[in-house]
Amino acid sequence: MTDEPTDDPAAGPSADPEEPRLDPPAADDLGPALDAGDMTELLRAAGMADEEIARAREDHHLELLAIEHLVVPEPGEYDLEGIADASGLSPEQIRRLWRSLGFAEPQPGDHLFTDVDVDMLRTIGQLLAMGWIDDELTIQMARVIGSSLSRVASALIDSIDPEEPRVAPNRPRSDDGFAAIAPLLLPMLLQVMDYVWRRHVQAEARARMAREHAEGDPDHRVVGFADLVGFTALSQQIDAHELAGVVDRFETIAYDTVNRLGGRVVKMIGDEVMFAVPDEASAVEIALSLSETYRDDDELSDVRVGLAAGPVLQREADLYGPVVNRASRIVNIAFPGSVVASGEIVESLADAEGVTWKSIGSRNLKDIGKVPLFLVRRESASEPPRSSRHDAEKRRAERREARVAEMEERRNARRAKRAEAESSRGETAAEDPI
Repeated sequence: MTDEPTDDPAAGPSADPEEPRLDPPAADDLGPALDAGDMTELLRAAGMADEEIARAREDHHLELLAIEHLVVPEPGEYDLEGIADASGLSPEQIRRLWRSLGFAEPQPGDHLFTDVDVDMLRTIGQLLAMGWIDDELTIQMARVIGSSLSRVASALIDSIDPEEPRVAPNRPRSDDGFAAIAPLLLPMLLQVMDYVWRRHVQAEARARMAREHAEGDPDHRVVGFADLVGFTALSQQIDAHELAGVVDRFETIAYDTVNRLGGRVVKMIGDEVMFAVPDEASAVEIALSLSETYRDDDELSDVRVGLAAGPVLQREADLYGPVVNRASRIVNIAFPGSVVASGEIVESLADAEGVTWKSIGSRNLKDIGKVPLFLVRRESASEPPRSSRHDAEKRRAERREARVAEMEERRNARRAKRAEAESSRGETAAEDPI
């Protein structure tokens, strides 16, 4: 590294030395398989036999096989006793840590662990010995890291769809294309995850300082649940592939709306999103915006939203306590397309402009008791007559039916394309066997 200016126009202005950089690996680090540009050569370079490659090709698992051997290229050498001796941790410590990371408990004689595992466990053992961390903190962090990265890994594997590959329109679909990018893609994903993690740590630190310097209870949150109406019925009409598209659309709208308006998506629970925000005004705006956005979307049905406010317990990015329970019960009694809030939110925003409150009385919530509830609307919005709501729902049902028919047509087209590709691949294999 030097301090001399660069002539590379892509380099841009000088970066902050503290800012993580996303530099792709050098070509020399990618191995011979990248230059070969051929999936078969990539797998051979990873030690795969031709018979295993041929079987994976027939099962449409070539990409998965490549990923399996690229992410952990070293073979397992140590069983539980062996890695305990090599790392200095006890077998029970290793078993507990492995379970907390989300993996099945290693059984005696299973050679699962590599030299990389030994180095990592040695580092953990040194930190424990120095007193910088304790066993409980280690297990807690392992649980959080394992749960989060399991979702990342699942999303990556789910994105590999042999029926509808996600490649640029101007790139030909072939196994070789993946071979060319695979050794580059995985290191880049590690860099992206490191960068995003740093950003989240920074954001969490800032948020905690802001809460603790602000007036009022630093544990105060407004918690909301938005439930997608009719999801069960829709899931009976379409296959898993189209259902995944519906879920993706639902999650995209939820994340875009909540984050844009200053809230945080706590988690997705099937056809429901849980969100939180420090103040009542933002929570009401998020709830109304969610209701309006889903109402206007041709591919999805209405949502119903429930809101409650008060102190919560935050642990491992999740929220717990009576406020969470109250919000989750409120959403179950809301009508499709409506926002229902508990009394403390109305009291906080009694003089707020732009919204109206209509009492729906005190409702008995399961395991909680009677709670005064209010229907929340924008001031400009009026309650439509029952016939108008029926007509609107009829139009949306017609749009959903048209969407289902479109999905079926696309599915048949993909099947025909896949059958054509299989036929072509079989002819190629017969002419040029592995």
